Amino acid sequence: MSPDNALTAEQILSATEDVLRRFGPAKATVVDVARTLGVSHGSVYRFFPSKAALREAVTERWLDQAHDELRLITDETGPAADRLHRWLATLFAAKRRKALDDPQLFATYMTLVGENSSTVETHIGTLIAQIADIVRDGVESGEFRSASTDPTTHVGSTASADPTTLADPTTHIGSTARAVFEATAHFHNPAHAASWSDPAADERFEALWRLILGGLATRA
Repeated sequence: MSPDNALTAEQILSATEDVLRRFGPAKATVVDVARTLGVSHGSVYRFFPSKAALREAVTERWLDQAHDELRLITDETGPAADRLHRWLATLFAAKRRKALDDPQLFATYMTLVGENSSTVETHIGTLIAQIADIVRDGVESGEFRSASTDPTTHVGSTASADPTTLADPTTHIGSTARAVFEATAHFHNPAHAASWSDPAADERFEALWRLILGGLATRA
């Protein structure tokens, strides 16, 4: 392949994915990656100081592949409900595509994900932040309930509650975004991947979306 001085991190990560697909996470080595690229293993270590660092980087790259497409939806203008629906549907489609198109590689990455919990938490945080941006737009436009109009904000006794947190829009938006993400886990958490090929999966997704929208939308 290219000489060492032309090597890039992206080339290394692509080669690592190929090696993982061929050998699996238990047997794949940095030497295998270097051999695939036609460079010395020292050249790989110039970019990634250890095997663990390389595995973490390739895991992050795999997890983040849908971020750009999702961010485009987040940054659009227009009705928040439509954008949130498309955002959730796009996430589901991306996860399902990974699981069904290349199940062997998907299983390999599930092993790597288990090794890199902090990378997973960062990935989840990014996704929830994007949902929060859409929810915030919906609240500001009056399309979604605000903290002061959401009855769930006031469930239970409020005698000893801090009144500043009961109507805090930042707290409300953040907790709402996390609730939406967790409520839809069946359609993006790899633990449920076996059900994604079910012909009724899309219908179930839409049924769940209608429940979520009913909880978010401002009452007429």
